[in-house]
Amino acid sequence: MNIDACFLLGHILKTHGTKGQVVAFFDVDYPEDYEDLESVFLEQKGRLIPFFIESMDPIKNSRFIISFEDIKTMEQAEALRGTSLYLPLDELPELDEDQFYFHEVIGYQVVDANHGKLGTVKEFYDLPQQQLMAMEYMNQEMLIPVMDEIILRADHEAKELHISLPEGLLEVYTEPANPEEADDSDEDTEEDK
Repeated sequence: MNIDACFLLGHILKTHGTKGQVVAFFDVDYPEDYEDLESVFLEQKGRLIPFFIESMDPIKNSRFIISFEDIKTMEQAEALRGTSLYLPLDELPELDEDQFYFHEVIGYQVVDANHGKLGTVKEFYDLPQQQLMAMEYMNQEMLIPVMDEIILRADHEAKELHISLPEGLLEVYTEPANPEEADDSDEDTEEDK
């Protein structure tokens, strides 16, 4: 399995007990959609290796206790700590027509409700405080908060992502860096004379 044909489901946090079980964190919006998995791919040395699941029990906060078929000791489980879990893209749940997964809109034209076509979607950043979309705008990276009132819908046929930028956000990327500070420093110099 090629990593480009997969999405990151989560990662293994730690071992659990002495019989080879692990605690995994699923970094998805609806972890309950994945409670009946039969297998996952684990990234090992840059390759995706299939691991078959014997049992999987939800605990809390998107965490699951997983028993893999061929992992029977604490030492084997410890070797999996920190490993990323992947699933094929075709296992993603279906979305409504105007919804999208981040990987689907990379390269889409960004169209703002007030300013028209702006640039193209480069990447998404998942930060602790919020998610941000990076757009290529006027030869620089512009960061846009991922919020329902800003990111409106994706038009997959036209390969466009429709947004409504907050007032003033575009100007942050187009105006020179703080011209008022330069004026203030000139005034201070004249007063000192």
